[in-house]
Amino acid sequence: MIPNTYRITRVERTLRRFEEDMPMLNMRVKDLSTERQRSARQFAAALISQTRAELDRLLKEQPKPSSEAGEPPCEPAD
Repeated sequence: MIPNTYRITRVERTLRRFEEDMPMLNMRVKDLSTERQRSARQFAAALISQTRAELDRLLKEQPKPSSEAGEPPCEPAD
């Protein structure tokens, strides 16, 4: 099973790539009909929305650090 922190990192990276690609998407679809441009943009927006929802779900499932569980923090070594 993949560790939760690894999955969170991958989903964050994917979300960032999708969001950064929106200007390029606009350039790629500019020669299409208005209906197809709208469809492509809606699909990209839905994909971003689903990715954000997945990230939120993973963050909620992530166990809290032990310092928040009431345990004293570790002392630094000398």
